[in-house]
Amino acid sequence: QVQLVESGGGLVQPGESLRLSCAASGSINSIYGMYWYRRAPEKRRELVAALTSEGRTNYATSVKGRFTISRDNAKTTVYLQMNSLKPEDSAVYYCNLDLVGLDGRRDYWGQGTQVTVSS
Repeated sequence: QVQLVESGGGLVQPGESLRLSCAASGSINSIYGMYWYRRAPEKRRELVAALTSEGRTNYATSVKGRFTISRDNAKTTVYLQMNSLKPEDSAVYYCNLDLVGLDGRRDYWGQGTQVTVSS
């Protein structure tokens, strides 16, 4: 069984920073991709950042230059460093890992963490 535990959300003012973490545990054979999504009220889920097993990154246009996705040396924790936050970044953020576990290859999701940017 694989579990993803997110942390790091909170309430910040515009221009401030937050760092989200998502730690994976359990029987993991390999991780193909690590992703951060977000969902704001009355909006569709949006892919914010992606990190492949080869280390390639990709970002939504709206966060490019402000957000950075990274992982730890063990490659089981993914981070999202969010700088220069804006009110429109407010959403519930979810990590998603495409990995191979005991059930074979499938997606796993974190529980979500609320990020609120407001003055």
